[in-house]
Amino acid sequence: MTSKTFMCSARLLRHCLHKHRRVFRVDPVRRLCYGSHQMAAVRSAVRTVDLRSDTVTKPGAAMRKAMAEADVGDDVFGEDPVVNELQKEAAEMFGMEDTLYVPTGTMGNLIAVMVHCRERGDEMLLGDLSHIYIYEQGGSAQLAGVHSVALTTLADGTFDLDRLISKIRHGYPNSHYPRSRLVCVENTHNIQGGRVLPLSFLQELRSVADKFGLAVHMDGARVMNAAVAQGVHPSVILQHCHSVSVCLSKGLGAPVGTMLGGSKDFIQRAVRARKVLGGGMRQSGILAAAGRIALSDLIGRLEEDHRNTKRFAQALAECDPPLYQLDLASVETNILRFRVQDDYMSSEEFCERMARVDEEEVKALGQGVRVLMFPHIGDAIRAVWHLGISEEDTELAIQKAQFVAQQLRLKSVRAA
Repeated sequence: MTSKTFMCSARLLRHCLHKHRRVFRVDPVRRLCYGSHQMAAVRSAVRTVDLRSDTVTKPGAAMRKAMAEADVGDDVFGEDPVVNELQKEAAEMFGMEDTLYVPTGTMGNLIAVMVHCRERGDEMLLGDLSHIYIYEQGGSAQLAGVHSVALTTLADGTFDLDRLISKIRHGYPNSHYPRSRLVCVENTHNIQGGRVLPLSFLQELRSVADKFGLAVHMDGARVMNAAVAQGVHPSVILQHCHSVSVCLSKGLGAPVGTMLGGSKDFIQRAVRARKVLGGGMRQSGILAAAGRIALSDLIGRLEEDHRNTKRFAQALAECDPPLYQLDLASVETNILRFRVQDDYMSSEEFCERMARVDEEEVKALGQGVRVLMFPHIGDAIRAVWHLGISEEDTELAIQKAQFVAQQLRLKSVRAA
Protein backbone atom coordinates (compact mmCIF):
# COMPACT_ATOMS: atom_id res chain seq x y z
CA MET A 1 0.00 0.00 0.00
CA THR A 2 1.44 3.40 -0.95
CA SER A 3 1.66 6.26 1.54
CA LYS A 4 -0.90 8.19 -0.51
CA THR A 5 -3.38 5.30 -0.35
CA PHE A 6 -2.80 4.95 3.39
CA MET A 7 -3.47 8.67 3.96
CA CYS A 8 -6.76 8.46 2.01
CA SER A 9 -7.87 5.43 3.99
CA ALA A 10 -7.02 7.13 7.30
CA ARG A 11 -8.88 10.27 6.24
CA LEU A 12 -11.95 8.19 5.29
CA LEU A 13 -11.83 6.37 8.63
CA ARG A 14 -11.74 9.66 10.56
CA HIS A 15 -14.70 10.92 8.52
CA CYS A 16 -16.77 7.83 9.37
CA LEU A 17 -15.93 8.05 13.06
CA HIS A 18 -16.58 11.78 13.44
CA LYS A 19 -19.23 12.59 10.87
CA HIS A 20 -22.37 14.43 12.02
CA ARG A 21 -25.06 12.14 13.35
CA ARG A 22 -28.72 12.79 12.64
CA VAL A 23 -30.78 13.43 15.76
CA PHE A 24 -34.35 12.15 15.81
CA ARG A 25 -36.66 13.83 18.31
CA VAL A 26 -39.69 11.98 19.65
CA ASP A 27 -42.93 13.92 19.89
CA PRO A 28 -43.87 14.02 23.61
CA VAL A 29 -47.51 13.10 22.96
CA ARG A 30 -46.50 10.16 20.79
CA ARG A 31 -44.07 9.07 23.54
CA LEU A 32 -46.93 9.11 26.03
CA CYS A 33 -49.25 7.16 23.77
CA TYR A 34 -46.88 4.59 22.36
CA GLY A 35 -44.08 4.42 24.92
CA SER A 36 -40.32 4.78 24.63
CA HIS A 37 -37.14 2.99 25.60
CA GLN A 38 -36.86 5.26 28.63
CA MET A 39 -40.40 4.40 29.76
CA ALA A 40 -39.70 0.70 29.30
CA ALA A 41 -36.55 0.82 31.41
CA VAL A 42 -38.30 0.93 34.80
CA ARG A 43 -37.73 -1.09 37.90
CA SER A 44 -39.39 -4.50 38.00
CA ALA A 45 -41.14 -3.52 41.27
CA VAL A 46 -43.21 -0.92 39.45
CA ARG A 47 -46.67 -2.03 38.29
CA THR A 48 -47.89 -0.77 34.90
CA VAL A 49 -51.59 -0.31 34.13
CA ASP A 50 -51.91 0.38 30.40
CA LEU A 51 -55.14 2.24 29.66
CA ARG A 52 -53.97 3.87 26.42
CA SER A 53 -56.15 1.73 24.18
CA ASP A 54 -57.83 -1.66 23.87
CA THR A 55 -55.49 -2.28 20.93
CA VAL A 56 -52.64 -3.13 23.34
CA THR A 57 -54.10 -6.54 24.20
CA LYS A 58 -52.02 -9.66 23.66
CA PRO A 59 -53.28 -13.09 22.59
CA GLY A 60 -53.68 -15.58 25.42
CA ALA A 61 -52.71 -19.24 25.54
CA ALA A 62 -55.85 -20.50 23.77
CA MET A 63 -55.36 -18.06 20.90
CA ARG A 64 -51.68 -18.88 20.53
CA LYS A 65 -52.45 -22.60 20.49
CA ALA A 66 -55.14 -22.15 17.85
CA MET A 67 -52.79 -20.06 15.73
CA ALA A 68 -49.98 -22.60 16.01
CA GLU A 69 -52.25 -25.48 15.01
CA ALA A 70 -54.22 -23.72 12.24
CA ASP A 71 -54.78 -25.72 9.05
CA VAL A 72 -54.08 -23.09 6.40
CA GLY A 73 -54.43 -22.55 2.67
CA ASP A 74 -54.20 -19.70 0.17
CA ASP A 75 -56.92 -17.21 1.12
CA VAL A 76 -56.57 -15.20 -2.10
CA PHE A 77 -57.69 -18.42 -3.84
CA GLY A 78 -60.43 -18.80 -1.23
CA GLU A 79 -58.75 -21.98 0.04
CA ASP A 80 -57.87 -21.19 3.65
CA PRO A 81 -60.26 -23.33 5.74
CA VAL A 82 -59.86 -21.29 8.94
CA VAL A 83 -60.58 -18.01 7.18
CA ASN A 84 -63.59 -19.55 5.48
CA GLU A 85 -64.96 -20.79 8.82
CA LEU A 86 -64.37 -17.42 10.45
CA GLN A 87 -66.20 -15.62 7.65
CA LYS A 88 -69.12 -18.05 7.88
CA GLU A 89 -69.38 -17.72 11.67
CA ALA A 90 -69.16 -13.92 11.54
CA ALA A 91 -71.89 -13.71 8.89
CA GLU A 92 -74.21 -15.78 11.08
CA MET A 93 -73.44 -13.63 14.12
CA PHE A 94 -73.97 -10.37 12.22
CA GLY A 95 -77.16 -11.57 10.55
CA MET A 96 -75.66 -10.74 7.15
CA GLU A 97 -75.26 -12.76 3.98
CA ASP A 98 -71.46 -12.80 3.97
CA THR A 99 -68.32 -11.37 5.55
CA LEU A 100 -64.71 -10.79 4.52
CA TYR A 101 -61.59 -10.99 6.68
CA VAL A 102 -59.40 -7.89 6.21
CA PRO A 103 -56.22 -6.80 8.02
CA THR A 104 -57.45 -3.59 9.68
CA GLY A 105 -60.51 -1.56 10.58
CA THR A 106 -59.31 1.39 8.52
CA MET A 107 -59.07 -0.86 5.46
CA GLY A 108 -62.50 -2.32 6.18
CA ASN A 109 -64.07 1.13 6.32
CA LEU A 110 -62.31 2.27 3.16
CA ILE A 111 -63.40 -0.85 1.28
CA ALA A 112 -67.00 -0.20 2.33
CA VAL A 113 -66.80 3.38 1.04
CA MET A 114 -65.28 2.16 -2.25
CA VAL A 115 -68.00 -0.44 -2.76
CA HIS A 116 -70.95 1.78 -1.86
CA CYS A 117 -69.59 4.84 -3.71
CA ARG A 118 -68.69 3.32 -7.04
CA GLU A 119 -67.91 6.49 -8.96
CA ARG A 120 -65.30 9.11 -8.16
CA GLY A 121 -67.10 12.21 -6.98
CA ASP A 122 -69.79 10.30 -5.11
CA GLU A 123 -70.54 11.59 -1.63
CA MET A 124 -70.86 10.19 1.87
CA LEU A 125 -72.38 11.84 4.95
CA LEU A 126 -70.94 11.21 8.42
CA GLY A 127 -70.30 12.73 11.84
CA ASP A 128 -67.59 15.36 12.18
CA LEU A 129 -66.07 13.48 15.14
CA SER A 130 -66.22 10.04 13.57
CA HIS A 131 -63.13 7.86 13.27
CA ILE A 132 -63.49 7.70 9.48
CA TYR A 133 -63.54 11.50 9.25
CA ILE A 134 -60.86 12.31 11.84
CA TYR A 135 -58.41 9.41 12.10
CA GLU A 136 -58.26 7.62 8.74
CA GLN A 137 -56.17 10.14 6.81
CA GLY A 138 -58.99 11.16 4.50
CA GLY A 139 -58.54 7.86 2.70
CA SER A 140 -61.99 8.06 1.14
CA ALA A 141 -60.90 11.20 -0.74
CA GLN A 142 -57.26 10.21 -1.12
CA LEU A 143 -57.81 6.77 -2.59
CA ALA A 144 -61.48 6.49 -3.56
CA GLY A 145 -62.24 10.02 -4.78
CA VAL A 146 -65.26 10.23 -2.46
CA HIS A 147 -66.44 13.59 -1.12
CA SER A 148 -67.42 13.87 2.57
CA VAL A 149 -70.13 15.96 4.19
CA ALA A 150 -69.58 16.29 7.93
CA LEU A 151 -72.55 16.55 10.30
CA THR A 152 -72.25 17.84 13.86
CA THR A 153 -71.73 14.89 16.18
CA LEU A 154 -73.97 15.04 19.24
CA ALA A 155 -72.88 14.04 22.75
CA ASP A 156 -74.35 10.55 22.40
CA GLY A 157 -72.51 9.84 19.12
CA THR A 158 -75.54 10.43 16.89
CA PHE A 159 -76.32 13.36 14.59
CA ASP A 160 -79.52 15.22 13.81
CA LEU A 161 -81.50 13.39 11.15
CA ASP A 162 -83.26 16.52 9.92
CA ARG A 163 -79.84 18.03 9.36
CA LEU A 164 -78.83 14.86 7.50
CA ILE A 165 -81.87 15.11 5.23
CA SER A 166 -81.08 18.76 4.47
CA LYS A 167 -77.61 17.76 3.25
CA ILE A 168 -78.69 14.99 0.87
CA ARG A 169 -78.14 15.97 -2.76
CA HIS A 170 -81.04 15.68 -5.18
CA GLY A 171 -81.44 15.87 -8.93
CA TYR A 172 -78.62 13.55 -10.03
CA PRO A 173 -77.16 13.68 -12.69
CA ASN A 174 -76.98 17.45 -12.16
CA SER A 175 -73.52 18.27 -13.46
CA HIS A 176 -72.77 20.71 -10.63
CA TYR A 177 -73.07 18.45 -7.59
CA PRO A 178 -71.70 15.19 -6.24
CA ARG A 179 -74.14 12.32 -5.77
CA SER A 180 -75.12 11.35 -2.22
CA ARG A 181 -74.63 7.61 -1.88
CA LEU A 182 -73.69 6.65 1.70
CA VAL A 183 -74.22 7.46 5.38
CA CYS A 184 -71.64 6.28 7.94
CA VAL A 185 -72.14 5.87 11.68
CA GLU A 186 -69.79 4.75 14.46
CA ASN A 187 -70.87 2.37 17.23
CA THR A 188 -69.60 2.63 19.90
CA HIS A 189 -68.38 6.18 19.39
CA ASN A 190 -64.71 6.58 20.23
CA ILE A 191 -64.25 10.35 20.60
CA GLN A 192 -67.51 10.71 22.51
CA GLY A 193 -66.29 8.24 25.10
CA GLY A 194 -67.60 4.84 24.01
CA ARG A 195 -71.21 5.97 23.63
CA VAL A 196 -73.70 3.40 22.35
CA LEU A 197 -75.95 4.48 19.49
CA PRO A 198 -79.62 4.06 20.46
CA LEU A 199 -81.46 1.40 18.49
CA SER A 200 -84.26 3.90 17.83
CA PHE A 201 -81.76 6.23 16.12
CA LEU A 202 -80.46 3.43 13.90
CA GLN A 203 -84.00 2.44 12.96
CA GLU A 204 -84.94 6.01 12.02
CA LEU A 205 -81.66 6.45 10.14
CA ARG A 206 -82.33 3.35 8.05
CA SER A 207 -85.79 4.64 7.18
CA VAL A 208 -84.29 7.92 5.99
CA ALA A 209 -81.60 6.10 4.02
CA ASP A 210 -84.14 3.83 2.32
CA LYS A 211 -86.34 6.82 1.44
CA PHE A 212 -83.50 8.62 -0.31
CA GLY A 213 -81.72 5.61 -1.78
CA LEU A 214 -78.65 5.74 0.47
CA ALA A 215 -76.60 2.91 1.94
CA VAL A 216 -75.74 2.78 5.66
CA HIS A 217 -72.29 1.64 6.77
CA MET A 218 -71.41 1.17 10.42
CA ASP A 219 -67.88 1.56 11.69
CA GLY A 220 -68.52 -1.10 14.29
CA ALA A 221 -64.97 -1.44 15.56
CA ARG A 222 -66.47 -1.81 19.06
CA VAL A 223 -70.00 -2.86 18.16
CA MET A 224 -69.63 -5.92 20.39
CA ASN A 225 -69.25 -3.54 23.32
CA ALA A 226 -72.49 -1.90 22.18
CA ALA A 227 -74.29 -5.24 22.01
CA VAL A 228 -73.14 -6.22 25.50
CA ALA A 229 -74.10 -2.81 26.92
CA GLN A 230 -77.58 -3.00 25.37
CA GLY A 231 -78.03 -6.66 26.21
CA VAL A 232 -78.90 -7.61 22.62
CA HIS A 233 -77.52 -9.92 19.95
CA PRO A 234 -75.22 -8.10 17.49
CA SER A 235 -77.66 -8.80 14.65
CA VAL A 236 -80.30 -6.66 16.41
CA ILE A 237 -78.01 -3.67 15.95
CA LEU A 238 -76.70 -4.57 12.52
CA GLN A 239 -80.09 -5.21 10.92
CA HIS A 240 -80.27 -1.46 10.35
CA CYS A 241 -77.05 -1.36 8.29
CA HIS A 242 -76.10 -2.41 4.78
CA SER A 243 -72.51 -3.06 5.85
CA VAL A 244 -70.34 -3.13 8.96
CA SER A 245 -66.68 -3.41 9.92
CA VAL A 246 -66.02 -5.15 13.25
CA CYS A 247 -62.56 -5.15 14.85
CA LEU A 248 -61.23 -8.38 16.32
CA SER A 249 -58.06 -6.72 17.63
CA LYS A 250 -59.52 -4.33 20.22
CA GLY A 251 -61.55 -5.56 23.19
CA LEU A 252 -61.84 -9.04 21.68
CA GLY A 253 -58.09 -9.51 22.01
CA ALA A 254 -57.02 -10.90 18.64
CA PRO A 255 -53.66 -9.62 17.35
CA VAL A 256 -54.88 -8.74 13.85
CA GLY A 257 -58.02 -8.42 11.80
CA THR A 258 -61.43 -6.94 11.07
CA MET A 259 -64.57 -8.57 9.72
CA LEU A 260 -66.36 -6.66 6.96
CA GLY A 261 -69.98 -7.74 6.59
CA GLY A 262 -72.68 -7.14 4.00
CA SER A 263 -74.63 -8.73 1.17
CA LYS A 264 -73.17 -11.35 -1.17
CA ASP A 265 -72.83 -8.75 -3.91
CA PHE A 266 -71.18 -6.29 -1.52
CA ILE A 267 -68.60 -8.85 -0.40
CA GLN A 268 -67.81 -9.90 -3.97
CA ARG A 269 -66.97 -6.29 -4.77
CA ALA A 270 -65.14 -5.93 -1.45
CA VAL A 271 -62.79 -8.80 -2.35
CA ARG A 272 -61.69 -6.87 -5.40
CA ALA A 273 -61.19 -3.65 -3.41
CA ARG A 274 -59.25 -5.51 -0.71
CA LYS A 275 -56.85 -6.82 -3.34
CA VAL A 276 -55.99 -3.41 -4.79
CA LEU A 277 -55.42 -2.02 -1.27
CA GLY A 278 -52.89 -4.75 -0.55
CA GLY A 279 -55.10 -6.67 1.86
CA GLY A 280 -55.12 -9.99 0.03
CA MET A 281 -53.20 -12.23 2.43
CA ARG A 282 -52.21 -15.81 1.70
CA GLN A 283 -51.99 -18.32 4.59
CA SER A 284 -53.92 -15.94 6.83
CA GLY A 285 -55.65 -18.74 8.72
CA ILE A 286 -52.88 -18.42 11.31
CA LEU A 287 -54.33 -14.99 12.13
CA ALA A 288 -57.96 -15.92 11.52
CA ALA A 289 -57.66 -18.70 14.11
CA ALA A 290 -57.26 -16.01 16.77
CA GLY A 291 -60.30 -14.24 15.35
CA ARG A 292 -62.43 -17.34 15.79
CA ILE A 293 -61.47 -17.51 19.48
CA ALA A 294 -62.24 -13.80 19.82
CA LEU A 295 -65.77 -14.16 18.46
CA SER A 296 -66.61 -17.42 20.21
CA ASP A 297 -65.09 -16.90 23.67
CA LEU A 298 -64.37 -13.26 24.44
CA ILE A 299 -67.52 -11.23 23.76
CA GLY A 300 -69.19 -12.05 27.08
CA ARG A 301 -66.24 -10.85 29.15
CA LEU A 302 -66.57 -7.30 27.73
CA GLU A 303 -69.03 -6.68 30.55
CA GLU A 304 -66.09 -6.89 32.96
CA ASP A 305 -64.36 -4.05 31.09
CA HIS A 306 -67.50 -1.94 31.30
CA ARG A 307 -67.79 -2.59 35.02
CA ASN A 308 -64.16 -1.64 35.68
CA THR A 309 -64.52 1.53 33.59
CA LYS A 310 -67.54 2.62 35.61
CA ARG A 311 -65.76 1.80 38.87
CA PHE A 312 -62.83 4.03 37.91
CA ALA A 313 -65.15 6.81 36.72
CA GLN A 314 -67.11 6.70 40.00
CA ALA A 315 -63.87 6.94 41.98
CA LEU A 316 -62.76 9.99 39.99
CA ALA A 317 -66.11 11.66 40.56
CA GLU A 318 -65.83 11.05 44.32
CA CYS A 319 -62.15 11.98 44.56
CA ASP A 320 -61.13 14.25 47.43
CA PRO A 321 -59.89 16.78 46.48
CA PRO A 322 -62.27 17.10 43.50
CA LEU A 323 -59.74 17.30 40.68
CA TYR A 324 -61.54 15.40 37.92
CA GLN A 325 -64.42 16.47 35.70
CA LEU A 326 -66.63 13.87 33.99
CA ASP A 327 -70.23 12.91 33.28
CA LEU A 328 -71.01 9.58 34.94
CA ALA A 329 -74.20 9.15 32.90
CA SER A 330 -72.17 9.08 29.69
CA VAL A 331 -69.96 6.17 30.81
CA GLU A 332 -71.58 3.26 28.97
CA THR A 333 -68.84 0.89 27.82
CA ASN A 334 -65.05 0.58 28.11
CA ILE A 335 -63.94 4.12 27.19
CA LEU A 336 -63.74 6.98 29.66
CA ARG A 337 -63.13 10.62 28.76
CA PHE A 338 -62.47 13.08 31.56
CA ARG A 339 -60.72 16.36 32.25
CA VAL A 340 -58.49 17.71 34.98
CA GLN A 341 -60.00 20.78 36.65
CA ASP A 342 -56.64 22.17 37.75
CA ASP A 343 -55.86 25.07 35.40
CA TYR A 344 -52.15 24.50 35.82
CA MET A 345 -52.08 20.99 34.37
CA SER A 346 -52.81 20.10 30.75
CA SER A 347 -53.93 16.67 29.62
CA GLU A 348 -50.39 15.92 28.41
CA GLU A 349 -48.92 16.95 31.77
CA PHE A 350 -51.44 14.84 33.65
CA CYS A 351 -50.64 11.79 31.53
CA GLU A 352 -46.95 12.36 32.09
CA ARG A 353 -47.52 12.52 35.85
CA MET A 354 -49.65 9.37 35.89
CA ALA A 355 -46.91 7.52 34.01
CA ARG A 356 -44.18 8.69 36.38
CA VAL A 357 -43.18 7.06 39.68
CA ASP A 358 -41.33 8.81 42.52
CA GLU A 359 -40.14 7.83 45.98
CA GLU A 360 -42.95 9.72 47.71
CA GLU A 361 -45.52 7.65 45.82
CA VAL A 362 -43.81 4.37 46.70
CA LYS A 363 -43.84 5.36 50.39
CA ALA A 364 -47.52 6.37 50.27
CA LEU A 365 -48.90 3.47 48.19
CA GLY A 366 -46.42 0.73 49.06
CA GLN A 367 -45.38 0.36 45.43
CA GLY A 368 -44.92 2.37 42.27
CA VAL A 369 -47.80 2.40 39.75
CA ARG A 370 -47.44 3.67 36.20
CA VAL A 371 -50.84 4.38 34.65
CA LEU A 372 -50.66 4.99 30.91
CA MET A 373 -53.43 7.10 29.39
CA PHE A 374 -54.07 8.99 26.20
CA PRO A 375 -54.19 12.82 25.82
CA HIS A 376 -57.34 13.33 23.78
CA ILE A 377 -59.27 15.91 21.79
CA GLY A 378 -60.35 19.03 23.67
CA ASP A 379 -57.65 18.78 26.36
CA ALA A 380 -59.37 15.67 27.68
CA ILE A 381 -57.84 12.39 28.81
CA ARG A 382 -58.94 9.03 27.43
CA ALA A 383 -58.67 5.77 29.35
CA VAL A 384 -59.72 2.44 27.82
CA TRP A 385 -60.30 -0.89 29.60
CA HIS A 386 -59.61 -4.26 28.00
CA LEU A 387 -58.86 -7.89 28.78
CA GLY A 388 -55.37 -6.99 29.98
CA ILE A 389 -56.76 -4.89 32.84
CA SER A 390 -58.07 -6.67 35.93
CA GLU A 391 -60.16 -5.40 38.82
CA GLU A 392 -56.93 -5.18 40.84
CA ASP A 393 -55.31 -3.07 38.11
CA THR A 394 -58.31 -0.76 38.21
CA GLU A 395 -57.99 -0.30 41.96
CA LEU A 396 -54.29 0.52 41.56
CA ALA A 397 -55.15 3.11 38.90
CA ILE A 398 -57.68 4.64 41.29
CA GLN A 399 -55.07 4.86 44.05
CA LYS A 400 -52.63 6.56 41.67
CA ALA A 401 -55.27 9.08 40.50
CA GLN A 402 -56.16 9.90 44.12
CA PHE A 403 -52.48 10.26 45.02
CA VAL A 404 -51.89 12.68 42.13
CA ALA A 405 -54.91 14.74 43.20
CA GLN A 406 -53.60 14.94 46.78
CA GLN A 407 -50.15 15.98 45.56
CA LEU A 408 -51.65 18.80 43.52
CA ARG A 409 -53.64 20.02 46.54
CA LEU A 410 -50.49 20.07 48.69
CA LYS A 411 -48.68 21.96 45.94
CA SER A 412 -51.48 24.55 45.81
CA VAL A 413 -51.48 24.96 49.59
CA ARG A 414 -47.72 25.49 49.68
CA ALA A 415 -47.90 28.00 46.83
CA ALA A 416 -50.61 29.95 48.69
